Order: sequence, then structure tokens, then C-alpha cells
Amino acid sequence: MKPRFQTLSRALRSFSTTIEPTKPQFEQTLASLRARLAAESPIISDFVDLQSNDSYSVEVGTKKKPLPKPKWMKEAIPGGEKYVQIKKKLRELKLHTVCEEAKCPNLGECWSGGETGTATATIMILGDTCTRGCRFCNVKTSRTPPPPDPNEPGNVAEAIASWGLDYVVITSVDRDDLDDQGSGHFAETVQKLKALKPNMLIEALVPDFRGDSGCVQKVATSGLDVFAHNIETVEELQRCGETPEQVVKTMEKVRAAGVDVMTFGQYMRPSKRHMPVSEYITPEAFEKYRVLGMDMGFRYVASGPMVRSSYKAGEFYIKSMIESDRTAASVS
Repeated sequence: MKPRFQTLSRALRSFSTTIEPTKPQFEQTLASLRARLAAESPIISDFVDLQSNDSYSVEVGTKKKPLPKPKWMKEAIPGGEKYVQIKKKLRELKLHTVCEEAKCPNLGECWSGGETGTATATIMILGDTCTRGCRFCNVKTSRTPPPPDPNEPGNVAEAIASWGLDYVVITSVDRDDLDDQGSGHFAETVQKLKALKPNMLIEALVPDFRGDSGCVQKVATSGLDVFAHNIETVEELQRCGETPEQVVKTMEKVRAAGVDVMTFGQYMRPSKRHMPVSEYITPEAFEKYRVLGMDMGFRYVASGPMVRSSYKAGEFYIKSMIESDRTAASVS
């Protein structure tokens, strides 16, 4: 499994006083969380039981003799009126979405509104070419991508404002070639969209900015509603094949950092040129991670084979959560 972790926190709260907890505070919070979980939750023993009866994952076979995908990994064909409308508009405006670039299996559900009726899209800014070359990613890569379009923030804001979306995710490729990693361009896009649509909920799904806290703060204080980042894998690895123990430790650290929402999903190989899948995690195991996450104190956990960062069902819940918090803040 290669879970895709999404760390989300509300910018107004998390960045009102500091960028991140101090190291002593973090360690104290982490120790307290682990002590509570040890007393209240079986944690690892649940996953050991699944592994012992082959309910944790399904093998993928070998390169010469690959096994078919399990039934829960079958994808639906995208469609629907809103899906067609958004796709047509994207082509007209020559905008990029990570939904298409990364071949997301949930594209049709998100664009059409799915069961909730809340149509969403993930717009990719700063071009369609990344300066990183991750073996699991389908986005184009180059050490010297074209310079950002200075008119893009305004064009993207105007386009999104005209679509009638309830919730939009703005993400970007990594831009290690830029002095500010593209954070200024990112913040400007959020600000211009908020100026046109103050009530639209905006999530910024950001790259790592090479760990530059100044870049993080620039985006986090731009007026967005959700600050998100893909952790991609556990601390010990840059590939597939992590253990449940490693996943749980990562969850603990993410929660101790003050993150509210987390998502888990199955890595799917975009093409034969990309990194092969190590194993298919079962829906039962994904559910164990979801329950454990809620026990840890996350406000919401989306966990399943087809779940991705900014997953549609999660966004619907987050939308309600943010609106509830806004109402509470206005009353107080």
C-alpha cells in the first residue's frame, strides 16, 4: 500500500499565532496521545489479526504473471451534465486539473457532484510540468519548466467563479526553479478568487515548498479555508510496502501536529513506466485505519481504496464542518 495522507488544518486557527507547535509541545502531545491510545485502543493487534488471516492485503502477482485487480479496484466511467460542462470550460480556458493529469479514479464523481450534489474540481496552477520526477506520479516533469503565466491567478479566479462550484481545490506542481517555490503565485490566486466569490470554500493542496515556513505562511494566510498537503508515504520509505506499525506512527505524528482531517487511499500505477504496486490493501483494513484515526481525535477520516487527497466525500463533510465553525464564530 502507498497511502496518500492528506493533512488539513484551518488556517485561521492554526496560523493565528505560530506556524507549527514547538518541539517540546509536539513531543508532549505525541506522548499523551500514545498513552491514551495504549489504554483505550487495541491499535496494532487489529492489523496483526488481519495479516494473519490474509485479510489485510491481496497480492499483485509477479511481473511475468500479474494477478487481476481485486473487484473493489474497478473504476466507474466518468459522466454527467456537470462533468461535461466543467471539461468543456477547462478546454476553452486552457486550464489544467490534477484530476486529469494524475488520472484520478474519482474524476467523474467529483465533477458531477456524486451522491452529495456538491460539485468540486482540483485546479492545477503554475503550469503542468513539475520539477520533481516521482516514480509514482503521472504529471510531466522537467528541470526547467516554462515560467509561470503572470495572468494565471486572475484567469483562474474568473473561470472558477463562473462555474457554480461549492468547493474548489487549488493545487500545483513543485516549482523548485522559483525563488519562492511558487507560493506568491499560489496566494495571489486564492486572494483573487475570494475577492470574486467570498463564500466559496477554497482548499489549497500545496507542495512541500522545500520546508520553507515563510512560503507556508504566505499561502496559509491568503484567505483560504483549508490548508492541505500530501505526505505520500511513511517516514522510513520513499516507495511502496509500508507496515501497519509505520502507518500508525505517522498518523500519531500528524495528529499531534494539530491536523483535523486525514485521508488514505490505494496507490494505482498510472502506466507500466511507473513504480509497480506492492499490494492491494483490503477495504476491511482501510476501515480499521479510519476507526483508529477517529479514535486518535481526527475530526474526519476518509479511508478506502479509491480515496484520494481532496476526496469528494471528505470535501462534503469538510464543507459542513467549516460552515458550522463559521456560524459558531459569528455567534461568539
